[in-house]
Amino acid sequence: MPSARVAAHAKINLALRILAREASGYHQLETLFCRIDLADDVVVRVAEDDVRSLDCAGADVGPVEQNLAWRAAVLYAARDGWPRGFAIEIEKNIPVGGGLGGGSADAGAVLRALNALNPRPLPPSDLLAMAGALGADVPFLATTTPLALAWGRGERMLALPALPPRDVALVLPPFSVSSAEAYGWIAAARSEAQAAAHFPVLHPLAAVTTWDGALRHSENDFEPVVFARLPELAGIHARLAEVPGIALARMSGSGSTLFALFADEMELRAVTQATGCKAIAARTLGEVPLVGVDLG
Repeated sequence: MPSARVAAHAKINLALRILAREASGYHQLETLFCRIDLADDVVVRVAEDDVRSLDCAGADVGPVEQNLAWRAAVLYAARDGWPRGFAIEIEKNIPVGGGLGGGSADAGAVLRALNALNPRPLPPSDLLAMAGALGADVPFLATTTPLALAWGRGERMLALPALPPRDVALVLPPFSVSSAEAYGWIAAARSEAQAAAHFPVLHPLAAVTTWDGALRHSENDFEPVVFARLPELAGIHARLAEVPGIALARMSGSGSTLFALFADEMELRAVTQATGCKAIAARTLGEVPLVGVDLG
């Protein structure tokens, strides 16, 4: 049975601005995506029969039909009429509900795997259109770029040269944040404050192609509203930011995972001691590995 193996890498948002809310309820966004080496292991097998399955180990990800990796495979098969059957195996390493894009990474990996196995691969534009229908993080994580500036619902992207790989400390609080709730908190806060519309920012190229520029222009619009609702997370972030040597302490996506970039050598023990949370070492990616294909 032909198979493909993909490392489904997590992402962090070096910058994330939540823009105008559409009539549909979706928010436009502007973000600087950066891949890191923390990854789920995804294996996809294709078959000529109609049997379809998903096996996910390492975390409870809910009903199969709601799983983004499953939905990606079903969408691909419906679009192309191939494959008839598939088996997806996922070994979860990315925390669920942490703002690191784990589910989206799995979906992007499945799209890449199926396209690598397809005797008639779909063009990148078709792959990105399917990815965009699955979620704002999926288009980026369905590409092979380690760094990208994205707009809209994440489907409009400018691939950027990778920044030099850099150590990242990931802080994992013992609770998650619902993305849907976080978007609701932003909408409520802006409605109550009668805030002015939020518009995209045209960053100078140096702001997204150098570490100095990326750190200087880093922000996350989720932080004020999420920290207001979850003071425990606000406290963890404040303690993280005070660790000596940290160049940037930021929440990734809608949280709850926090990440820290160090000016020099990473001090993971200092991060754990300061925050009282589990912390793991990661590294930004300089390149995204190719899909491994076995046609046997």
